[in-house]
Amino acid sequence: MKQVGVVLGSREVRPLDFWVAVPEGSYLRLDDLVYVEFPHPDPSRGSVRYYGMVDEVLKVYEGNTFDTDVFLAQRELLPVSVAYVAHVQVTRILPEEYLPPSPGAPVYLANEQEPLALALYYEGMERKLPVGVLKNGEVVYVNFDFLNGFKGGHVNISGISGVAAKTSYATFLLHSLFHAPANPQKATTRAIIFNVKGEDLFYLDKPNRGLREEDRAAYQKLGLPPHPFQSVAFLAPPRKTPGEILPDVARMDATPYHWDLVQFCREGLLPFLFADRGAMSNLGFLIDQVTERLRRLGEGQRGPGLWVEDWADQVALEEMGFEELGKGRIVSFAQLVRYIEFKLLGPEAASDEEESKGDPLWTARQSRSTREAFARRLRAAVGNVAHLIRGDRPGRPPDPLGASAQVSVVDIHGLPGQAQMFVVGALLKAIFERKERDEYRGRVFVVLDELNKYAPREGESPIKDILLDIAERGRSLGVLLIGAQQTASEVEGRVVGNAAIRVVGRLDAAEAERPEYRYLPASFRQRAMILPQGTMILHQPEIPVPLALTFPLPAWAMKQEEVQEDLSAEALSRLID
Repeated sequence: MKQVGVVLGSREVRPLDFWVAVPEGSYLRLDDLVYVEFPHPDPSRGSVRYYGMVDEVLKVYEGNTFDTDVFLAQRELLPVSVAYVAHVQVTRILPEEYLPPSPGAPVYLANEQEPLALALYYEGMERKLPVGVLKNGEVVYVNFDFLNGFKGGHVNISGISGVAAKTSYATFLLHSLFHAPANPQKATTRAIIFNVKGEDLFYLDKPNRGLREEDRAAYQKLGLPPHPFQSVAFLAPPRKTPGEILPDVARMDATPYHWDLVQFCREGLLPFLFADRGAMSNLGFLIDQVTERLRRLGEGQRGPGLWVEDWADQVALEEMGFEELGKGRIVSFAQLVRYIEFKLLGPEAASDEEESKGDPLWTARQSRSTREAFARRLRAAVGNVAHLIRGDRPGRPPDPLGASAQVSVVDIHGLPGQAQMFVVGALLKAIFERKERDEYRGRVFVVLDELNKYAPREGESPIKDILLDIAERGRSLGVLLIGAQQTASEVEGRVVGNAAIRVVGRLDAAEAERPEYRYLPASFRQRAMILPQGTMILHQPEIPVPLALTFPLPAWAMKQEEVQEDLSAEALSRLID
């Protein structure tokens, strides 16, 4: 036991916080864990021990009156002494007797195994997941039950892009999930990572050439192997070239994904092309109606093209080369849009007002202006998603739950915003519905950056509805969200609020003062503005104070420059084989 001071008697001593006088030759820092023990006023009850964390430290000259007295003290012309004090926020009291510690009681560092475990409630965690390292070199754990959905679920990570290392920490959490003894279901745990920036996440299976010996030592301390992900599948959209199916990424072993027209209709994916459903309430009714009609149209069909038998627009039929009036096979998303326009607005050549009203089974009794607004938005989507929704080849949607790989990286970085929304929404919908039908028993972790774009605080959209469903019901089904964003203040409050584990990297000064970060004490909010890369502040339910931690450099490459081997040579050898 190392004594670092005594309980200060010149300031108020409370059951939940107190000050420590630090003698010469000792020191206390922010985040140091300490404990103090003193006899209970009732001798029959033994002693009471307080555990706490230092959240403020200061030094001051005692004996001076004016600010300029410091110069006299430096020249030894004024008798002063240095007061070194630290404020301790109590984290735990054993037994739970809310009495103030006695002034003068000795204070010890809680850096040994037993006092550290008691200070941070580790002894009560049945399954401890390593998530970083404290300043004193000890491992930080979270209760796995608050991550995998047993008692709580979801992780939310905030911080400035490029500085906060949000994606690096999210992948580090996954690495711990797949290798730590706390997770007994590693074999059935799956992770889906949406790659939203460049092709940085397309090298998770490659060693990081910048890994240092101190990083390897940190991995050993954490009980984790310092190697890249071993089981990864990479999925990418096809190129926009007509008829092309090759993936639009440099990595040659990536698997292209797309939906065929029958899958698009049968699975009700149309709403994911409309991110601003709340802008027009009538438009929402029309989207639902058309989605239902397309669902019925796709029932019983095998695809990839979509057969229709009630198309009477002669102009459109001739342009598309249909052989028979009223019957034809739609083989592109552009053609499907033309068909939907026909059902909503009537034939292009119609001059009669009755003919231009459209099919009442499709129009949902909406005004023509609403139907035209719908058609305009749908036409605008053709250039963005036509290579993702097609009828020339059988559909190959991303299927992380059916893949043998533990981690599936789904690339969306090169897609237009509307196409990104569609891919994220369609994939999350498929995963959630499969879990609802109990078709997959394992846990599924979804890593999604730029959460403020998909679940904004204002407005409504189908993707936001799914993310809300995952946040509120996902943990009971085994679907857990690891969401990240620069500004939590711009994300739907229920998505952030349902995250049991919250992590903060470097924050913007204005963002740090937002109410979403009030769970952090003032000192932590102030520190969040100057955190170096690789340092995070983590808050979990069982520990009443946040913990500042560091995590080692990822053992996997986070960009092509970090890849250890020559990728071009690897790709060439694969082609030769």
